[in-house]
Amino acid sequence: MITKSFEFKTKAGQRVKILEIPVLEEDNPLYFKVNTRLQQFIMYVNHEKSQKKTFCFRDYLKRAVKWSEYEQIYQCVKLKNNA
Repeated sequence: MITKSFEFKTKAGQRVKILEIPVLEEDNPLYFKVNTRLQQFIMYVNHEKSQKKTFCFRDYLKRAVKWSEYEQIYQCVKLKNNA
């Protein structure tokens, strides 16, 4: 699974970093749901008054979506014989 991170400044001027954002292809059925949840999460982080500087999108998705969808999003390709 390929993940990316996103860094921005909040309205208060604090630098915030969001980690472990999954990279999905546009034809993936969960693409729209992940992008919508990411936008909601960014709005939440932008309005939060916390001193926390890093947030994990993966942890947020654990709480926000069904477990079966979470597993489909973060599925890990298992390699045979450690190849």
